[in-house]
Amino acid sequence: MATITPKENYLRLGRGEMPEWVPAWRMGMRTVNSPVWSVFPSVMGSPFMGAPPADEANPRREWTDSWGITRTAVEEVGNAGLPKPGHFILDDVTKWDQVVKWPAYPENFDTVDWEAMAKEDMKDIDREQVGVSAGASFGPFTTLIDYMGFTEGLCALLEEPEAVKEMLNNICDYYMPIMERTVNYYQPDMVSLFDDTASKYAPFFSVEVYKDIFKPIYTRLAQPAIDRGIPIQFHNCGRCEDFIPDMLDFGVKYWDPAQQENDLLRIKEEFKGQFVIVGGFDFVPASDRDTTEEEIREYIRSIFDKYAVGGGYAYAGGIIGSALEAEKVAQYNAWLQDEVASYGANFYKK
Repeated sequence: MATITPKENYLRLGRGEMPEWVPAWRMGMRTVNSPVWSVFPSVMGSPFMGAPPADEANPRREWTDSWGITRTAVEEVGNAGLPKPGHFILDDVTKWDQVVKWPAYPENFDTVDWEAMAKEDMKDIDREQVGVSAGASFGPFTTLIDYMGFTEGLCALLEEPEAVKEMLNNICDYYMPIMERTVNYYQPDMVSLFDDTASKYAPFFSVEVYKDIFKPIYTRLAQPAIDRGIPIQFHNCGRCEDFIPDMLDFGVKYWDPAQQENDLLRIKEEFKGQFVIVGGFDFVPASDRDTTEEEIREYIRSIFDKYAVGGGYAYAGGIIGSALEAEKVAQYNAWLQDEVASYGANFYKK
């Protein structure tokens, strides 16, 4: 029987301590036995939300988010709201101020009753058992790409870096009061930041560009947490291991989804006690047949045996499929989560 809470078990990792069992974390999910629940202040909404549920007659829906970006719910990635293909509203980054329109949120965030909002947003969380991860939905690189697309956005980084900095730092100015008040009123156990700066095989840009343009913005966003000694959990997909030393500089203790394109065992050893691998999941169901229960369970056991030894690791992952195959995907994830819980519960008792 566990002697500590799921929250404490997860927070131990960030302090470089051994957990009692292998924690399991799911981005944005509020599930039973989850060590951390994500909270985003309701006053700001999310640029990714707004699509109605999927259905067979209309599997793709479009809507315009709070920053004026047209998004499409894409069933292949769990109905995440991606920018509408070929529909980018900024083609010259030097003219960003003529295109970027601030959301219709309160002009003065001091007019918001933050104490009441925090209480409402966290009313279903037992903070003795569950940690709170709070933050703002702003990834500077993904924001640039949302406005310009990959081709024009990457060209802008090369040709007009000062204009890119100006644009992204002005948008960051908008988010800073949210971050500061979130830390003050929600008193989170960790602060969540996110961006996706790498493909499956390599970063989208050099370490030098990262240091010059993006790291200062991440540092600004993280500063309210850094000032209070609150750890950062940073979401960054792809082979982004090149950026880990800089991530440590702005307070990152947890990195998800830590995909296997990165040398996770080397990273775990090199940054032992400083940095937590949250992920290691890379399972794709067979496309020409149904995946068996034993295949899924054996995969979970294999990644725990590989990455969880000695601590410094939390599981993160799940199977995403077409919304039209929801029943099959739900079964796969039920087997997966059951094995994560049962195998992880006794992993450090073997």
